[in-house]
Amino acid sequence: MSLESLTYATASELSSALHTGKISAVELTEACLNAIATHNSEVNAVITLCEDAAIAEAKAADLQLHNGSAGPLTGVPLLHKDIFCTRNVPTTCASKMLRNFIPPYDATVVSRLRTAGTVMLGKTNMDEFAMGSSTETSVFGVTRNPWDLNCVPGGSSGGAAAAVAAGFAPLSTGTDTGGSIRQPASLCGITGLKPTYGRVSRLGIIAFASSLDQAGPMTRTVEDAALMLQAMSGIDAGDSTSADLEVPDFSAGLNQPVAGLRIGVPKEYFSHNLDEQVAKKIHEALDELVKEGAELVDIELPHTEQGIATYYIIAPAEASTNLSRYDGVRFGHRCENPENLNDLYERSRSEGFGEEVQRRILVGTYALSAGFYDAYFKKAQQVRRLISEDFKKAFEHCDVIAGPAAPGTAFPLGAKSDDPLAMYLEDIYTLSVNLAGLPGLSVPAGLINGMPVGLQLIGRAFDETTLLRMGHRFQLRTNHHLARPTMAGANQ
Repeated sequence: MSLESLTYATASELSSALHTGKISAVELTEACLNAIATHNSEVNAVITLCEDAAIAEAKAADLQLHNGSAGPLTGVPLLHKDIFCTRNVPTTCASKMLRNFIPPYDATVVSRLRTAGTVMLGKTNMDEFAMGSSTETSVFGVTRNPWDLNCVPGGSSGGAAAAVAAGFAPLSTGTDTGGSIRQPASLCGITGLKPTYGRVSRLGIIAFASSLDQAGPMTRTVEDAALMLQAMSGIDAGDSTSADLEVPDFSAGLNQPVAGLRIGVPKEYFSHNLDEQVAKKIHEALDELVKEGAELVDIELPHTEQGIATYYIIAPAEASTNLSRYDGVRFGHRCENPENLNDLYERSRSEGFGEEVQRRILVGTYALSAGFYDAYFKKAQQVRRLISEDFKKAFEHCDVIAGPAAPGTAFPLGAKSDDPLAMYLEDIYTLSVNLAGLPGLSVPAGLINGMPVGLQLIGRAFDETTLLRMGHRFQLRTNHHLARPTMAGANQ
């Protein structure tokens, strides 16, 4: 294989090549490290590189491949979003607050993927503490979209999405609190899956909003996402919110037909908020699934418009609680020469947290305060229940819900930085899925003026199998997932 074909191959293709001896894990790892060295200065997707450790892991993988003990992901390189704790490797959440934090343990997701034989190349950039939709709030600088270096890659997992799109690695991990896997996957033209809440352990993931956060795979194809989800999933004794359910074989049903399945199309997803060209692409994508025998059904999700307000009360409220641990005393940034305890708290937090994080802490603290708890936080939880009920009623008439993953294509860097409300609207089609705890999948659905668009598929709780099956069938019919950004010297 050529260097370019190596770095743009799928994990499934690479696994086959590794197991048949066409390439070695060391050769593959070196190809990915070379791609990062060549293009990361332009994209700024990778903020910590683990070259020596990666080569050592690749050599260990080659031994497993040689002695026949290798699994499907053995020797396949991947990158972790810098929100996952990684033993003896900096884990910063792209924040000054944690810039020097080196965890003594691996997150469960990290350890499970390590056990599966993957080779960790390093850590990817993100919005600070996962708060953002553009990867512009990082202390390490903005990440750029490989399809257009003047545009954002989405967020908060924008570094992970950009890294896969740019050919740095076939796999990356992301976290999704309100769309932070699916929206950047859409904007960068890759596949991104947010599993059902509880499917994947949150142990060792630095918390943003504990009732919403969920880790998931970011890959080139649905087939790769199934392989990665298999390795990531399962109950974890260290995470009381992880589900005690048997993990199905996510790859087994990929090639089953989708004929007879009903796809719910919410009218609320095709309102004034959606770009007309994006709407056209989504309808074209749905037509492909109809040709496979699926049936389109009109449904309603009446509380979609309330999702933004609900999310931006609940998520900041939980964030204000989770981030209260960063006080300059035990770990994290500590101001110099504090005059007293209050000065230590105030300056450590104001120096350590960026503007967007401070904004959300303030909003969340206000919503939880004694005089406003009932009016804001309690009311938001009640609306959250209504949103969940909307989905339950919709799934009485369909098997999967479909729509856009984002209201438009990637926007220029800085275009929404001064307008938080405009930035929050980027997640209008994704965050209600988190509020309801459901699985969501974004797959490439074509290009508009050279920029990717994502089709979002939403499933019943713990029914990732149907989502993956439908997404895979769509990718068998289309070649949108094969398109590559010109930045990496590839042809669209």
